[in-house]
Amino acid sequence: MVITYHGGRCFKVTFGDRTLVFDPISKKSKLTPVKFGADVAFVSLQHPDSNGIDEVTYGTKVPFVVDCEGEYEIGDVTARGYSVKTTYAGTEQYVTIFQVVLEGINILFLGALGDENLGTDILSELGDIDVLFVPIGGGDVLGVPQASKLATKLEARCIIPMHYDAAALNAFLKEEGSTNGKPQEKLTLKKKDLSVMEGEIAVLKS
Repeated sequence: MVITYHGGRCFKVTFGDRTLVFDPISKKSKLTPVKFGADVAFVSLQHPDSNGIDEVTYGTKVPFVVDCEGEYEIGDVTARGYSVKTTYAGTEQYVTIFQVVLEGINILFLGALGDENLGTDILSELGDIDVLFVPIGGGDVLGVPQASKLATKLEARCIIPMHYDAAALNAFLKEEGSTNGKPQEKLTLKKKDLSVMEGEIAVLKS
């Protein structure tokens, strides 16, 4: 599995000839839009920062879109969406967080989550999390203290921060006691790599 970061909350995950995208950035966003083809697109919130489906429809790839709660099987990808009430851009709405399993790796993508209290009903369903994508920038999404508290509760093996500026990233690394602040171009993971990790933070370059 290879993970690359495209700013905001947007990540591209490739394995073999399959490509997943989380929260693709649209042309209507103030962020830089993405442009690549994806097989599956996960959209946590209907907002220009995360619903750029046209931007990940490219060449022969037309993504299967997952943008609401429920259980999904898309080829060798198993996913489940959980709906959580939040406030984003001043509007009360629902954000969908996604649990995705591929290559035996359990991924949890928190999207535009703004409240660290997920509830025992959701927490009891998640199992052992290998890779956690967590927003840390504050404002409409989790801030550093809340993100750190939730990451600790979830006990993920690998934590990937998103939706942040330099100040928030430095504060999060300090909160987590991590010195691994140098951004990587990409992150390559296998199940056996994750088995020896324990709360390791991976910062990716956008």
